[in-house]
Amino acid sequence: MKKLLIIDDQAGIRFLLEEIFKQAGVQTLLAANGKEALEILDETKPDCILLDMKMPGMNGVEVLREIRKRVPEMVVMMMTAYSEIELTEEAGMLGIDHHFTKPFDIFEVRDTVLKRLEIQGA
Repeated sequence: MKKLLIIDDQAGIRFLLEEIFKQAGVQTLLAANGKEALEILDETKPDCILLDMKMPGMNGVEVLREIRKRVPEMVVMMMTAYSEIELTEEAGMLGIDHHFTKPFDIFEVRDTVLKRLEIQGA
């Protein structure tokens, strides 16, 4: 079973994404912040990460930097609000596989992630 790590400080978004991916047969791991996410990453190697850009403490770019140090080939998709364009550009330089703008279409997120997980499993 494929594993997806969802990192977002908003519980509602984490649980909505968890529900959508569970229905699609994907195991979900949830983190409310960067520190939690990196602990999960060290314990369990997910197949894909959905990472929120704006979080208290470590922001998405800082978390992405750490992910790249630990698992350079990790598939990381970012979730951002329109106002976070500078962070998005910086994240792009660190190599993100896809980026969704909030409010996002939940089905687009699901389909894009599932497509990447399929490609990895091929």
